[in-house]
Amino acid sequence: MARDERGVIDQSEDFAAWYNEVVFKAGLVDRGPAKGTMVIRPYGYRLWELLQSELDRRIKDTGHENAYFPLLIPESYLGREAEHVEGFSPELAVVTHAGGKKLEEPLVVRPTSETIIGEMMAKWISSYRDLPLLLNQWANVVRWELRPRMFLRTTEFLWQEGHTAHAGEGAARRETLLALELYHEVAREWAAIPVVPGEKTPGERFAGAVATYTIEGMMRDGRALQSGTSHYMGTNFASAFDIRYTAEDGREELCHTTSWGMSTRMIGGIVMTHGDDKGLVLPPRLAPYQVVIVPITRGGNAAVEDAAEDLARRLRTAGVRTHVDVRPQLTPGYKYNEWELRGVPVRLELGPRDLKAGTVMMVKRLGDDGKQAVPIDSLPEALPGVLDDFQDFLLARATAFRDSHTRTVDDWEKFADAVSTGWALALHCGSATCEEGIKSRTAATPRCVPRDSESEAGVCVRCGAASAYGKRVVFGRAY
Repeated sequence: MARDERGVIDQSEDFAAWYNEVVFKAGLVDRGPAKGTMVIRPYGYRLWELLQSELDRRIKDTGHENAYFPLLIPESYLGREAEHVEGFSPELAVVTHAGGKKLEEPLVVRPTSETIIGEMMAKWISSYRDLPLLLNQWANVVRWELRPRMFLRTTEFLWQEGHTAHAGEGAARRETLLALELYHEVAREWAAIPVVPGEKTPGERFAGAVATYTIEGMMRDGRALQSGTSHYMGTNFASAFDIRYTAEDGREELCHTTSWGMSTRMIGGIVMTHGDDKGLVLPPRLAPYQVVIVPITRGGNAAVEDAAEDLARRLRTAGVRTHVDVRPQLTPGYKYNEWELRGVPVRLELGPRDLKAGTVMMVKRLGDDGKQAVPIDSLPEALPGVLDDFQDFLLARATAFRDSHTRTVDDWEKFADAVSTGWALALHCGSATCEEGIKSRTAATPRCVPRDSESEAGVCVRCGAASAYGKRVVFGRAY
């Protein structure tokens, strides 16, 4: 396989191998000692913290409160909602022994928290005055993965999970769509991923849900990544866990509940949406370092290093996350390559000649500008705008890629060709059997029924039966 000077595999030759190498070489992650687990390294965890902070702010701004629930769930809890336990049973990790003896009832390591939170909601809710109950949890979950891939599918991962209870269907459905829009905004505005929000088909719904909504992003190999989901649970969990309230008229009613989540899978989405053959390309709003300054000292030059540190202080005061790379054992060229691999949006090179001229050489991670000499004193004011422009550039670039790899098709032959390199927009009958037939022939699945697309009548692209959704469905191969 072809590799560049960093030893990174070309994307076009083997995208999966490229991804695997980049997340390790860029210092985002390492393998954990147990199969399928990951250690998120500081650089990768900072990326997650920045995403987490913005999402947490938006969740709190919409009236939700953070709480924490136990990692271990009595096995009987999962059995109360039959569809839910059936959907998760192959992925469950179960504790059977503790304290030196066999447990009377096995404990499940949470794959998600609907059941334990449902148990608590039943305790906390008695009247319509207790509603809505708007909870959020930041936690780890465990789902036993047979074919793990760092960030995308690991046995343990980090996420946020919202769980809410409402007095009626209308309020719960509005909550479900509110969460979907939060994810849509964060993905576009912070991760620069032009996701498509929409509803899952019945065959793709979350176990136990009445309706599931998703944001789907297109990666640079044309595959889809489900990047956040929001579920309207109806009264399914309320019935299973007896979550009831007394209405204003004195009648006892079941609550309508929702759940929704976004995870560290988003880090993988950022890597695969923006990365190139040089490595990561990070959107400035989520980059651990937005700017790296490389002093060029050739054996040591205190004036250059002092100027670099002074510039870094001024940039940090201006709100720019800045790092100065003063490692003496490495050449400037090595540092340039490393920070390109790690996806830093802007690199500043400062040598004795630059310092004398009162300038630095600015290099953006992507674009045709090349190296630009920029006055040092202008940078604290100018760089925030440069970073905003780079953020917008990444979103526009990813949007253009998605649109150029999405085709509207009406016949089976064109459908199969479209999903081999990207997405197909096609009418579909809604039959689970037809979905399975499409998947077995093309490896493509219905990713979502887009919320913002126009209504359209017609027949299924595969079987010719009437369209079930009144609009085109996004089909694609997926992670």
